[in-house]
Amino acid sequence: MSGADTSIQLTIEAALLAAGRPLSVDQLCDLFIDQRQDEERSKKERRALRQPVRKALKNLVDACMDRGVELIEVASGFRYQVRTQQAPHVAHLWAERPARTSKALLETLALIAYRQPITRGDIEKVRGVSVSSHIVKNLLEYNWIRIVGHRNTPGHPRLYGTTSAFLDHFGLKSLQDLPPLAELYEQGLAEEKALQEESGEHDLEALSEALAEKPPIEQRLPEQAAEKNVIVAEPAPLVLGKGQQAKS
Repeated sequence: MSGADTSIQLTIEAALLAAGRPLSVDQLCDLFIDQRQDEERSKKERRALRQPVRKALKNLVDACMDRGVELIEVASGFRYQVRTQQAPHVAHLWAERPARTSKALLETLALIAYRQPITRGDIEKVRGVSVSSHIVKNLLEYNWIRIVGHRNTPGHPRLYGTTSAFLDHFGLKSLQDLPPLAELYEQGLAEEKALQEESGEHDLEALSEALAEKPPIEQRLPEQAAEKNVIVAEPAPLVLGKGQQAKS
């Protein structure tokens, strides 16, 4: 590895550790751009830097293979995080553990993730019970969901979709990385319960707990269809690809 490559790699590693949040490739490229007043020049320098920056990121990912931390790519960029296997052992470093997430909240979140944009009424039809305002408020405060518009029907109910923060929290690059619904259903309650009790962390297994006591979610969800009756729409929500569609 050349001296320049080593310098780039060390700087990126330091930046990712110092940032405390995911950093995108372009944000990492900006670390090496001196002249920022000339936007056109900055764009050219950024394009030239993307390949060496990505090479450095790959080297850092490989360097973590036998370590207790890993470098992963999520929706907002790259970040270092404790490996799942080590999480229970280091969780006690935090005096306050996050409150356990209820099954109702997790099922609500799962329905929004797989069938966005979706209204509260749609969620209630699938779950068979009312959705607490407290659940929706918590999901909004966590920044896991957002209001993406209103359905053009009486009352103009809000349409909800997930956010990049939701993807970041669960270690996903995009909704295409969500496991199939059937796979979520099959994952056991024991693994999720142990994970939350030991580490206080939430994981994708937590979503399966929300679904495990009911018929497969594929049997309860309508086919996903394009939302045509939307008003006051904000930027389009994250949408699943065709490979993630549930089948009746």
